[in-house]
Amino acid sequence: MIILGIDPGTTSIGYAFLKKTKENRNPKLLTADLVFITSKSGAGRLEELHRHLNHLIRKWKPETVSTEKLFFAQNTKTAMEVSEARGTILLTAALAGLNVYEYTPLEMKMALTGDGRADKTQVKKMVRLMMPETANLKAKDDVFDAIALALTCFFKEHNTLKGREK
Repeated sequence: MIILGIDPGTTSIGYAFLKKTKENRNPKLLTADLVFITSKSGAGRLEELHRHLNHLIRKWKPETVSTEKLFFAQNTKTAMEVSEARGTILLTAALAGLNVYEYTPLEMKMALTGDGRADKTQVKKMVRLMMPETANLKAKDDVFDAIALALTCFFKEHNTLKGREK
């Protein structure tokens, strides 16, 4: 069973693919990186994101997508652009027939650290503890957020996902 974690953004979107097998208690990181969006137009950015996600979904064949829910924003312009990217992510996942789970930052922090007010450093530390293969990963926060979102889905939906292990 493969979970795709996506941290939505405007010009860079973090993604991570985790694989759960019957043999391992925690999932294994298959790959994690950033999608860079270069188009300057709003519609062009969304089309480019859709194309990149389609390519990743075809290549890695996840069954489930986990992404972040927006719950507030201080910068309205950025919030709108991130919301548009989220819409593109949700539509792309739906068109691919994938199960979609959405989590607020508080839910993600609670699932990984037990504290909804944990900071990014604490979340990154827990990701590294749960997934030793990330120990030497030199990645941006968006990539670690994507891994954390995929792990959150794994832990919160474990009973639902259990029957789909491969």
